Amino acid sequence: MNQELRFGIITLQNVPWEKQVERWQYIEALGLDTVWLADHFVNPYNPSEPWFEVWTLLAALASHTTRIRIGTLVASIPFRNPAFLARQALTVDHVSNGRLELGLGAGSPGSRDASYSMTGTEDWAPPERVARFREVVEIVDQCLRNRVTTYQGHYYQLKDTAMYPPPVQQPRPPITIGAVGPAMLKYAARCADTWNSFSWGKTFEERLEETRRRNELVDKYCSEISRDPCSLRRSYLMLDPEARRLGELISYYESEKIFRDMVRRYVDVGITEFILYYPFGEEQLPVFEKIAREIIPELRNLYSQ
Repeated sequence: MNQELRFGIITLQNVPWEKQVERWQYIEALGLDTVWLADHFVNPYNPSEPWFEVWTLLAALASHTTRIRIGTLVASIPFRNPAFLARQALTVDHVSNGRLELGLGAGSPGSRDASYSMTGTEDWAPPERVARFREVVEIVDQCLRNRVTTYQGHYYQLKDTAMYPPPVQQPRPPITIGAVGPAMLKYAARCADTWNSFSWGKTFEERLEETRRRNELVDKYCSEISRDPCSLRRSYLMLDPEARRLGELISYYESEKIFRDMVRRYVDVGITEFILYYPFGEEQLPVFEKIAREIIPELRNLYSQ
């Protein structure tokens, strides 16, 4: 491994504005590298609870933090025109003074996300979704790199699309692509600065094995296009499926030892960035804080030697 470990937190948009600010400032004070928001119209697991839109909230929270990098995990392409998405990213890059991590994904299918039926957004079939994603990534990349972009794709067409001012980060903010299937993994290998994945496996061993197999596929796809596999950061959202669905206690916050062991085993299969959920229950905050203040620096030091 030739990359330093990074650790970030994803917070759900289901708490009042003042509480969200408090959480992000707390996370920044703990010394974490990144903090992220999800992209849904409502919480897929509890549509009736309070929920805030990702880009509006991200821009606002950027002005209440100073150091930590901020991002979308991940911005779902069905919800936005790609040129407007590039403009939103450009704006947040400026508001944050160059701290944006631009996460992009094809979006969950309508069977798992009520956002489509609630908003009248078309729920594309998987092949069209993946094909559109390729064009969206190309458009966002070109719009952020260039001052004027013309693009002629099958699904999207742009003519003399002006992007001023240029982004703070050059040549553009880093792009994270969320991908789990082979076609999307190929796009991540070709276009991403960071590849992010997660697993719905029922056990830790199942999730670990699935991550190992995907990482090997990404290595293979990088080699096929003559890309150095080490140039692509491997990021993992540490999803505890039952805890996320039910809003219950998260397994990796049960003890510092459990967290340390899980991270070390993911590092062994190639992961260098870990995105953790902010604890769903306040009773896990003491372990969470100890992990952030003591265990994460220990792990960074261990793998930097």
